[in-house]
Amino acid sequence: MPKKSVRRTMLTHRRSLTAAQFRSASILIQDALMETAEYRRARFLALYAPIHNEVDTAKIAAAALASGKRVAFPVVAGHGLVFREVEELASLQKGAFGILEPCQSCMVFEPEEVDLFILPGVAFDLTGHRIGYGKGYYDKTLHRLEGQGRFVGLCYDFQLIDAIAGESHDVRMDMVVTEKRIVRRTEP
Repeated sequence: MPKKSVRRTMLTHRRSLTAAQFRSASILIQDALMETAEYRRARFLALYAPIHNEVDTAKIAAAALASGKRVAFPVVAGHGLVFREVEELASLQKGAFGILEPCQSCMVFEPEEVDLFILPGVAFDLTGHRIGYGKGYYDKTLHRLEGQGRFVGLCYDFQLIDAIAGESHDVRMDMVVTEKRIVRRTEP
């Protein structure tokens, strides 16, 4: 199925989730991630602020900050992203596309400094391919870090499909976490 069709189908399904389904699944997914060795090992996380029923990350952010981990969120900058550190979730404000992002006074960090990137997606497959919204912000910004065990996709189990036709510029996830399972990247 072409990316455009997958994107349309998944977004429609995701937007149809009830508030209770969203909250329940988001908590299970966040808890599952926080139990992984990858999360426990990470000292600096990059999270996302969810939109349109994307898996929530607030519990991860709060737990990370409370345990002394550093936390950054992306900010759209030109055709890519920059990551700004937050010390509290209250420093997030509406930015590009209505997405919460750190204020301009928050410190910018290079992606190489981040231990674990937690990314949203419209769909993922069992080998780590990801479909986003189609703008390529994460792909353009993070491509050089691919294959270093740093990328985690969060999604609902219905968003995890057998195969996506990946392209050479697409960043592949090292792990995908749903409310039902954790899938670590396999080849090809």
